[in-house]
Amino acid sequence: MASVWVGSRGTVRDYTGFNASKDAESVRKAIRGIGTDEKTLINILTERSNAQRQLIAKEYRAASGKDLKDDLKSDLSGNLEHVMVALVTPPAVFDAKQLKKSMKGSGTNENALIEILASRSSKQMKEVSQAYYTVYKKSLGDDISSDTSGDFRKALLTLADGRRDENVKVDEHLAKKDAQALYNAGEKKWGTDEDKFTEILCLRSIPQLKLTFDEYRNLSKKTIEESIQGELSGHFEDLLLAIVQCVNNTPAFFAERLHQSLKGAGTDEFTLNRIMVSRSEIDLLDIRAEYKKHYGCSLYSAIKSDTSGDYETTLLRICGGDD
Repeated sequence: MASVWVGSRGTVRDYTGFNASKDAESVRKAIRGIGTDEKTLINILTERSNAQRQLIAKEYRAASGKDLKDDLKSDLSGNLEHVMVALVTPPAVFDAKQLKKSMKGSGTNENALIEILASRSSKQMKEVSQAYYTVYKKSLGDDISSDTSGDFRKALLTLADGRRDENVKVDEHLAKKDAQALYNAGEKKWGTDEDKFTEILCLRSIPQLKLTFDEYRNLSKKTIEESIQGELSGHFEDLLLAIVQCVNNTPAFFAERLHQSLKGAGTDEFTLNRIMVSRSEIDLLDIRAEYKKHYGCSLYSAIKSDTSGDYETTLLRICGGDD
């Protein structure tokens, strides 16, 4: 059965000739020795798919009675530790933890919330919500509710519920109707009917929304982005724009996020790690192509000039090649 977390455009694939117990033994030696053998850890963990890493973790526990994740945490530090732990975490749990981190403490990291909720399918969101509850004994919805407000909260909760239609068939009549409803709710109205925007953008299928946006442009002579920018504001606006970007071109959306995390002073490793790891088996090849197209240099070279040491090596391995 194909996992909802695996696509055909990833840079990381199942390793042929995979042997979980052999890998677990090598990993154990790399961690147990005097000083950690980071090279071996990087070689193994970046060259195995997430499903294979879960099997390594299982064998590791059976052989050592310890949790691989905990051992990596106590043995490594800083950015290398974060990315290695991310690699051995199941995708839905990883998303759940990223969401929790973005809501923890004072102030919310709205960017991370927006990025995850705008780009995951309903099926993925259902798995993430389940993982969230398993790990934190609290519902994702409750945490979003207590951490956000207004229309932004409403839209996030709708997405977190995983109720987006997943049907690939499009309905032309509905696209026209929705385009008109969006037009009536925004451009045509004094004041904006935010609920209408939330309902259509958070519940319709991706192919359906593509057609709706075309119809919208025919009707209003504006793109849906232009209308959202003109009618809405704050995090709610950011979220809806992210949804539109994902509908139009998901890899370009992630390329832009990566570019933001790499440019300027200081690197945003929280975002960099999350995108590199979470898209590595889905569409990182396409993200690389979009990155090159929009920013004139390869993602590989951008990572290379912005990171160093074993952390850099790990990210470049995940990146998979220089375009």
